[in-house]
Amino acid sequence: MNDSGSFFSRWTRQYLPAKRWQLALIALFGLFAGGVVMLTLVALILTPTLPALDDLSGAQLKVPMRVYTADGQLIAEFGEEKRIPVRIEEVPDLLIKSVLAAEDRSFFYHHGVDFAGILRAALHNLRTQSSGQGASTITMQVARNFFLSPEKTYSRKIKEVLLAFKIERELSKQQILELYFNKIFLGHRAYGFAAAAQVYYGKTLKELTLPEMAMLAGLPKAPSRDNPLTNPDNAIERRNAILRQMQNLGFIDEAAYTQAVNTPLAASKHAYRFNIEAPYVAEMVRQYMIQAYDEKTYAGGFHVYTTINANDQQAAVKALQDGLLEYERRHGYRGPTGHVTIRGEPDKEHLDDVLKDYRVVGDLLPGVVLKVDEKSVQVYTQDGSTAEIGWVGLSWARAYIDENTLGAAPKRAADVLKPGDIIYLEAIDDPAQQQEIGPWRLAAIPEVSGALVSLRPADGAILALTGGFDFYQSGFNRVTQAERQPGSSIKPFIFSAALDKGFTPASTVSGAPIVMEGDSPEDEWRPEDYSKKFFGPTRLRKALAQSLNLVAVRLLRAIGVAYAAEYMERFGFEAAKLPRNLSLALGTASATPMQMVNAFAVFANGGYRITPYFIARIEDANHNVLEQAKPALPCRDCDVTANPSMTPATPAPAAAPGNPAAADKDKPATAPRVLSPENAFLMTSMMQDVIREGTGRAALVLGRKDLAGKTGTTNDYRDAWFSGYNADMVTTAWIGFDQPASLGRGETGGHAALPIWIDYMRVALQGIPEKPLTPPQNVVRLTVNSETGNPTAADDPQAMQEYFIQGTETPHELPGVEGEPNPATAPTPPPDNVREKLF
Repeated sequence: MNDSGSFFSRWTRQYLPAKRWQLALIALFGLFAGGVVMLTLVALILTPTLPALDDLSGAQLKVPMRVYTADGQLIAEFGEEKRIPVRIEEVPDLLIKSVLAAEDRSFFYHHGVDFAGILRAALHNLRTQSSGQGASTITMQVARNFFLSPEKTYSRKIKEVLLAFKIERELSKQQILELYFNKIFLGHRAYGFAAAAQVYYGKTLKELTLPEMAMLAGLPKAPSRDNPLTNPDNAIERRNAILRQMQNLGFIDEAAYTQAVNTPLAASKHAYRFNIEAPYVAEMVRQYMIQAYDEKTYAGGFHVYTTINANDQQAAVKALQDGLLEYERRHGYRGPTGHVTIRGEPDKEHLDDVLKDYRVVGDLLPGVVLKVDEKSVQVYTQDGSTAEIGWVGLSWARAYIDENTLGAAPKRAADVLKPGDIIYLEAIDDPAQQQEIGPWRLAAIPEVSGALVSLRPADGAILALTGGFDFYQSGFNRVTQAERQPGSSIKPFIFSAALDKGFTPASTVSGAPIVMEGDSPEDEWRPEDYSKKFFGPTRLRKALAQSLNLVAVRLLRAIGVAYAAEYMERFGFEAAKLPRNLSLALGTASATPMQMVNAFAVFANGGYRITPYFIARIEDANHNVLEQAKPALPCRDCDVTANPSMTPATPAPAAAPGNPAAADKDKPATAPRVLSPENAFLMTSMMQDVIREGTGRAALVLGRKDLAGKTGTTNDYRDAWFSGYNADMVTTAWIGFDQPASLGRGETGGHAALPIWIDYMRVALQGIPEKPLTPPQNVVRLTVNSETGNPTAADDPQAMQEYFIQGTETPHELPGVEGEPNPATAPTPPPDNVREKLF
C-alpha cells in the first residue's frame, strides 16, 4: 500500500506541474478538447440528417395562387400566406442595408455563423442581465425558416449552425439574401418584404421611403411586439434604433437620419386592391383548382389566366350594380340601416367605432347623418370625411310600402333622415350626373338580386360574369346556381322548333283566348298576354317581336309539347327541367343564366352548340404551362345533330372532364351543329325585330343594326330577363329576388333587365364593327302581306319583305293550325279540357 502511494506521488511530482494555475489550464484544455471531440461526434451524427439544398429555390415558397384576366390583370389571390416573390436585384439597396443593420451587419464577412457576434451578444446580455440581443445570422434564419421546426432544443440549434455552414458553401450571398427577403415572416400574414410593403404601406418595394424601410427591417426580430399596427410605440422605437445603427455603419448621413426619425408613423392595414373586380369568377377558378390540384392550390404559386376581358368585366359589374340600385329607387326607400344617438358635438372616434361594424357593399359607403338641413344632409363617412347629399340625391326616397306601393314624396330632408341615422351613400362618378345630382346620392343595399354573363359565341369563352350585387355580401353565384323560370325568353326556341316543322316567319297563328279547365273553376288556366288584349291570326315574326303568349301556346300545341321539349335539349336545356305541358310556351321551365346565354349562342354563331369555359390556361410558379384551353370550335362541314351527346350547359375550366378543351390533342374538338344555318338566320332576323319594333325597342339607343334578342318576364313579375347578341358577343341579364317574389307591376324584362344589358353592351361593343346579317344561299326574300303573311304584289299598301327557306314560300297546310295535320308530323291531340274562344 505504501509502495503504491509513494509511486503515485513520485509520478505526479515528475510529470504534472506543481503550480495550481498550470493544473487549471490543463483541465480547461482537456474540457475544450473533449467538447471539440463531442461536437465533432454530434456533427458527424447530425450532418447526414440535414436536408438537401437541391430544392432550395423560390418554388419552395408558399406562394399564393393568382388569378388574372385574359390580358394579365390581377383578379384575385388565394393563399394562407401573403407573399410576392422578388429577385434580389429588385430589392432597393437601402432596404438591404436596413436589414443588415438590424439583423446581421457582418453578413458579407462570416461563413454562416458570426462567432464574434455571438461573443458580443453574450457579453451584452451578461452586462445588461437580459437576453435582448440575439446572434442568429441571416443565413441561420434562412436555415431555420426553410428547413427546421420552431422548437427550441439543443439539437435544433446545432442543426441550424451546421445547416448555415452548408448553405454558405452551396449558395452565394446574393442567393441567401433573396431567400431571406422572400421567406421571413413580418406579421399580419405577410411573408417576405414585398408582401409586407403591400400590407403595411400599400406600396411596392421601390416606392418605400427610408423610415418605412427601417420599420420593415425591424419586424423579423419580433413581428408582433414591434408591429406598427398593434404596437406603434415599440415599432417607432425599434425603427429609430435601426436608423441610428445605419448611421453608425455609414449607410446614411446625419441629415437623412434626422429627417427619418422625425417622420410620423405612416403604417396602416392595406387590403390588396385587385385591378379588376371579378370575385365570382375567382371563386369558380378556386373551386376548380381545389378539385384538380388539392392542397397545392394555396401554396403552389399557380398563375391562372381566365377568359375574362377586363374592360367587359368592369362594364358588367357597373351595369348590374347600377341596374339593381335603380330598381331599389323605383320602389322606394326602406329606411336607414341603423341609428346612433348624437348629443352635442359629434365624437368622431365614437362614430369611427360605430361604423367599423359596417362594411362597404358594392361600392356603397356607410356613414352617419350628422346634420339635417332643409334640402340636404351632412354625413360622416367611414373613410373619415364629411359628405353632403343634396336634394336631388335625397328626393327619390319615397317610403317603400310594398312592391307596388310608395309613400308620399318627401318635401324636405327631415322627411327622409334624421341625425344619427346610419345610411349608405352612392358616389356619383359621371361628370354629367354630378352636375345634376352632386357627388353623392342616398342609397340602400338592394334586396333584389341579379346576374349578368357574356360570352363569345364562336368558342364559348366567357368574357364577363357577375353573379350578384356584392360577392362578399352573398357568394351565391346566380349565373351558375340560380335556376329560374325563363318566361318569354323561352319562345325563340319554340319558334325555332316550329320553323323545323315547316312554319315560316310569315305563318299566321291565332292569338285568341284559351282556357284550360281544371277540376274546379279555381283550377282553370287562362294564359293571357301582357297587354291583356287578344289578337286574331298573327304572323310569327310579329308574335315573337310582341311576345304574344297566346300565339306561343297555340304554336306549341301545333308542333307538339314532346317534340318541342326534345328539340330544346339540343340548345343545352335539361330534359328534366322542361315541363311536358302547354305552360312550356310561357317559360315555366328551369334554367340558369349560364344555360340561357349558352342557348342563345346557338343562334348567334349560326347553329352550333358550344361549351362555355372560363380558364384559358394554368401555369405553375415558374410560368410553365400546365393546362391550355382547347375549346370546341364549330364544325362547318357537319350535318345537324338533333341530340348531341354533350353535358348540360355549365361553364367548364381549361381541361375539366366533359369539356371539349380536354379532347384528344391529336384530334381537335368540334362543336356540333344543332341547328341549320337557315333556321339560325331566320330566328336572328326575327329577334332583330324584337329590338327594331318589339319589346326590346329600348336597345335602339345603342345605334346598331346587328343586335337581336328576346325579353323574358315570368308570372307575377317574379323574374325579368333579357338575352341578346350579335355575331361577336351574346349576353344574358337577369333580375329577381333570391326567394322568388313579385318584382312589382311593370317590372318586365324590357323594363328591369334590358337596361342592364344595354349599359353593359354600350361599353363591351365599343370598337367592334357591325356585321350585317347575310342570308344563306337557299334563303329567299319575297313580298308578303303584313296582315295575312301571304305573297302579294309590291304595290300592296300592306306589303312587306319576308325571308323564306326555299320550298316553304308557297302557302301550305301546317300541322294543327289549318286543315288536318300531316299524319307524319302530327303532335299528340290537345287535352279535352282545352277550349278556344275566337275573337
